[in-house]
Amino acid sequence: MAANSSSTGSKPSGASGTGGETVVATFQRMRQEQRSMASKAAELEMDINEHSLVVDTLKDVDPSRKCFRLVGGVLVERTVKEVLPALENNKEQISKIIESINTQMQTKGRELTEYRERYNIRLVGEGEGEEKGQSAASSSRDSEGGGSKSGAGVLVS
Repeated sequence: MAANSSSTGSKPSGASGTGGETVVATFQRMRQEQRSMASKAAELEMDINEHSLVVDTLKDVDPSRKCFRLVGGVLVERTVKEVLPALENNKEQISKIIESINTQMQTKGRELTEYRERYNIRLVGEGEGEEKGQSAASSSRDSEGGGSKSGAGVLVS
């Protein structure tokens, strides 16, 4: 029974901590999603650079010359005349995907900013010099009743 009383005694404090942990976990997940989008965009930028190199090289080559292309893990023999338009089309499609990812990253950035402001999330090392000036402003805002959530800030490393 002693074990039961200690677990029930820690449950209320764990419940209040769980809300903060959920906020932090959600924030970390959103940051990770944004990072993975940036990583994917960078990877696709490298693909565009590779496509550009190949297109520039093939433009100077006789269109009837044979070349090889990797399609679905299989190396196929084609002519430059057949491959060049496909490469240029792929390059355009990749550019459109990058634009879409960049738009999604901007949207995710706005969501992160709103989430940080809603839950007063501060990153470690962020605003250390500004914090002293803002603490007086937030105290006056709290006394006016406008910032009841600001006392429940979350610090994320």
